[in-house]
Amino acid sequence: MIDFDLIAWDDEDEPGGNVQHIATNGLTIEEIEQVLRDPANRPILSRSTGRPAVFGATATGKDIFVVYEVLVSEPVIVIRPVTAYEPMPE
Repeated sequence: MIDFDLIAWDDEDEPGGNVQHIATNGLTIEEIEQVLRDPANRPILSRSTGRPAVFGATATGKDIFVVYEVLVSEPVIVIRPVTAYEPMPE
């Protein structure tokens, strides 16, 4: 389970923000939050960035990979999704 209290999202109209970035990958805030909040999903490290990440399924049936950063760790833990996408099958 990922340990956090809040998820930070950029404004929807912010160019290059995380909301627009995930939308270009065909995903929604709701899908990202489902995967981040699922207690069955365990954090790992992204091989390409070294940032924390999680892999999981959405209620819409998509398997997605979410990379995030920890913005604040005290007194509450705030994370910010950096990117999210459906991995290509191997």
